[in-house]
Amino acid sequence: MTLIEFNVIKILGISATASLAAVLWCPFLINFLYKHRLWKKQAGKRAISGEEAVVFNSLHKERETRAPRMGGLLIVATTVAVALFFYGFSLLFPGSFVGRLNFLSRSQTWLPLFTLVAASLVGLFDDILVVSSLGSYVGGGLSFKKRLLIIAAIGLCGGLWFYYKLVWDVISLPLIGQFSIGIFYIPLFMIVMIATWSGGIIDGIDGLSGGAFASIFGAFTIIAFSQGKVDLATFCAVITGTLFAFLWFNIPPARFYMSEVGTVGLTTTLSVVAFLTDSVFVLPIIGGLLVLEVGSVIIQLLSKKFRHKKIFLSTPIHHHFEAIGWPAYKVTMRFWVVGIVLAIIGVVVKLIG
Repeated sequence: MTLIEFNVIKILGISATASLAAVLWCPFLINFLYKHRLWKKQAGKRAISGEEAVVFNSLHKERETRAPRMGGLLIVATTVAVALFFYGFSLLFPGSFVGRLNFLSRSQTWLPLFTLVAASLVGLFDDILVVSSLGSYVGGGLSFKKRLLIIAAIGLCGGLWFYYKLVWDVISLPLIGQFSIGIFYIPLFMIVMIATWSGGIIDGIDGLSGGAFASIFGAFTIIAFSQGKVDLATFCAVITGTLFAFLWFNIPPARFYMSEVGTVGLTTTLSVVAFLTDSVFVLPIIGGLLVLEVGSVIIQLLSKKFRHKKIFLSTPIHHHFEAIGWPAYKVTMRFWVVGIVLAIIGVVVKLIG
């Protein structure tokens, strides 16, 4: 067996293992979430500007009150468990085939795995506040300002680590070249993480977020592999595999929602992976759906502030398509198609660049 064959088996085999493991233990998670009624107790939702989201509430009356949150635990817990499982085998049987499948390495996967766990704990805390109707935000949970400050702090820590510990200050512009930006690497890291985290609002329709993130992490699996970063590619593939398992239970009618524990963990980890692969400037292409979602909200807020009227019936934009009559499943599947195409384009641009 050649090295490249082994690496392909490692990436795809562990991804499939993670997916199967997630499917097998997910029923226990679902039972736990329903047993403890871990969904938002208040009916209705408010827009980020404070007023009642009338259009959204008319579209999501029953679904919002009976589908539990915290489905992202399936992704995070499975990824951590699979990583520790193969790491343990590498310690017990270092020369065995399974032992060689370990993908925990200091240079490639420690940082994104730590980010996934730390950020997901923040999201979990927010979810707990929501389901218990506590917190400063309408309906419970952390306020937008507090969440923004936390993500900014995580981004600052990541930027400092990359710049001072890893001594990284170079970025690549596709089809142009590489540039050293010095200490500006730190604020760039913070901006990218905040912007990517904002894309977590895509978690709003059954199956939408799972498919979107699967195509994004699948794209970074290819990019990392092309750079010889096999451990990082395996890490991304494991997340992709767990997202497929998540989709099995999240497609209409959804058994649970990803919520903050999933979106915060995935978006912040995605930022770290983009910097580790020097793919920051293709991230907006690969994650084009996230950009579309955030962009629609920003445009809506600016229009309401300066023009005193809305452009979209409801935001993020997937709710606008629901409001004009598209069935939720049609919105989801068409967004999946767009997300996959954008991911492919982003990978091609990165590989050419």
